[in-house]
Amino acid sequence: MTIDLVIDQRRRDLGGFEVGRVLPAAARRMVGPFVFFDHMGPADFPAGLPRSHDVRPHPHIGLSTITYLFEGEIMHRDSVGSEQPIRAGEVNWMTAGRGITHSERFEKARLQGDRLHGIQAWVALPAAQEETDPSFSHHVMDDQPLIQAGGATARLVAGSVFGQAAKVRTHSPMFYLHWALQAGATAELPADYSERAVYVADGAIEVGGREYDTGKMLIFAPGGAVGLRAIGPATVMALGGDPVGERFVEWNFVSSSRERIEQAKADWRAGRMKLPDADNAEFIPLPGDPLPPPREAPT
Repeated sequence: MTIDLVIDQRRRDLGGFEVGRVLPAAARRMVGPFVFFDHMGPADFPAGLPRSHDVRPHPHIGLSTITYLFEGEIMHRDSVGSEQPIRAGEVNWMTAGRGITHSERFEKARLQGDRLHGIQAWVALPAAQEETDPSFSHHVMDDQPLIQAGGATARLVAGSVFGQAAKVRTHSPMFYLHWALQAGATAELPADYSERAVYVADGAIEVGGREYDTGKMLIFAPGGAVGLRAIGPATVMALGGDPVGERFVEWNFVSSSRERIEQAKADWRAGRMKLPDADNAEFIPLPGDPLPPPREAPT
C-alpha cells in the first residue's frame, strides 16, 4: 500500500459557516469520477438564522451532486420539481446532465436552530452521458447497505464495493462509503478500483504507521488493499472509482468541453435555464455579474 498524496482541506468562511475545500486541489483534480469534495461545518445555527445563509438557486451541468449529512437538515428544491429535506444519513443524488438548477435552504435552522455537518461532493458524468436528462433521487438510510466488522460500521452511500451495491443509480464504476469507527477499530479498503481515497471527517486514523487527523484526504496508489485503524472514535469517508477523463470546472459547471461550459454560462446569464418552481424569486448570478432585484415569489 502506497499513499500517493495527502491533501489538507482549505477552510473558508461562506458568511456564517465554514467549508473545507478538498477537491479539486492543485496537486490532484479528481479521484475516480469525484471532481469536487467540500466538508461543510460543523456549524451551530441559532433559531432565526437569516436567509442570507441559504444557497439561492444556481445551475449545474455535466455532473451528479451528492449531499450527505452527519448532522442537521437542508431543504432541497430543484427545476425538475423536487422538494425534499435531506437529513443525517440520507442521500440526495441530483444528476444535472444537460442542465439543472437547485437551491439549498436552512429552513429547520431558521425555525428552531440546528447543527450542520456533512459533505457535498460532485461526480463527473462520463462524456457520453454529460447531456443526459436531469433527474433527482432521494434515499433513506435503509436504502444503504450496511457492512459491520471489527468495530467498524460501513454505510455504502453510492456505487459498489465489498460485494454490495447501493440503490443510487450511478453512471460509471465508483464507490462512496461512510465509515463510523470505534476507538481502535480496524478497516480495510479493497483494491477494487484504480483510484481510491479516504477523508477524515472527524477524529484521527493510522495508516502505514502514521497518524492523520480531521481534514486530511489520503489518496492511494493503485493495487493492494489499504488498512486503517481509528486512533479514537472517527468518521471517515472512502471514495473513488474508475477515471472518466479530464474535466473542466468553472463555477458550478463541469464538462469535458470548454465550449460547453461557455454555452452554459451564456444560457444562465440569458435566463434560459429554468429555476425551481417553488423557489424562483431569487438566484445566484454568474461571478462578476450584478445581482438583479428579487422577483416576486409565486403565490
